[in-house]
Amino acid sequence: MADAKVIPFDDDRSRARRRPARAEGEAPVRALPPQPRGQDQTRDQEAGKTPGQGLAPGPAAPGSVASGPAAGERDGWERRLASGLAFLRRRVTGDYEVDEFGYDEELTEQVLMSLLRPVYEKYFRVEVKGIENIPAKGGALVVANHSGTLPLDGLMMQVAVHDHHPADRHLRLLAADLVFMMPVVNELARKAGHTLACGEDAERLLRAGEIVGVMPEGFKGIGKPFAERYKLQRFGRGGFVSTALRAGVPIVPCSVMGAEEIYPMLGNARTLARLLGLPYFPLTPTFPWLGPLGALPLPTKWTIEFGEPIPTDGYPLEAAEDPMLMFNLTDQVREQIQHTLYKLLVQRRSVFF
Repeated sequence: MADAKVIPFDDDRSRARRRPARAEGEAPVRALPPQPRGQDQTRDQEAGKTPGQGLAPGPAAPGSVASGPAAGERDGWERRLASGLAFLRRRVTGDYEVDEFGYDEELTEQVLMSLLRPVYEKYFRVEVKGIENIPAKGGALVVANHSGTLPLDGLMMQVAVHDHHPADRHLRLLAADLVFMMPVVNELARKAGHTLACGEDAERLLRAGEIVGVMPEGFKGIGKPFAERYKLQRFGRGGFVSTALRAGVPIVPCSVMGAEEIYPMLGNARTLARLLGLPYFPLTPTFPWLGPLGALPLPTKWTIEFGEPIPTDGYPLEAAEDPMLMFNLTDQVREQIQHTLYKLLVQRRSVFF
């Protein structure tokens, strides 16, 4: 299999939205010319009947074009098949592009999002609010709470931005080291546009006009016990604020409700976690007692709300080194997310509806 072409990250093509193209050799669809009205049709209309009513359909004339739902469905399948074969050919020959972080836009658009979308729409039934608070162009840092034992909340945020933003923005998530140490997950995360959670990479993405997502709670948030659900953990030392200040981009608080209940974590097998090299080993009402079936998340109802952006471009350059300013901005973001979570919880009728 040939290697993909790596394009510079600041190339416009790395941010252009790829649209499905017509497959090679596929003829354009042309509308049929209107057919002249014959005497039989005129006579039927004068009698108040639908043209052709009462006549049994005859065999299609030689060279005629089949019409109707069956023909349209067949044409749709043929187009999808041709598009899929063209996609596979580009994969095999290496005729596709990735940026220097490994982001594969075509694979994300046509495969990864298609796999995540049924989970997003049918299983968790995610409702999105405030998507207009993410700017239509330029960089922005989306800061969200983290929960759920497994990091499905980040993936659902990615689908929410991809499918609902009117400017077709894409969320580039910052992930922990553990993600890039796992063989298959590492490759998929890179292809989906994720990168290591470090200030240098985040700043480069933001300066290039990308939407970057970060969850400052880290493993403390995703692995907290069920009794502490929707209580935000410490947001680290405010590194994400410093990154936003240096890049001069707004901070968009994001509140995710519903992920806390997909795996109610009642205990933590710390000894087993240390042996496996994991930050925690969850014990839930179904896992590990039911085996692989116990790893199936509960179908809770989710709401993702993006809050009003907090601007950072009005601060001087040295503001990124001011610990008091970073502490105040970090606390402001955290309080806004926490307040929105409480508001969403009050409005929720049920965990599952």
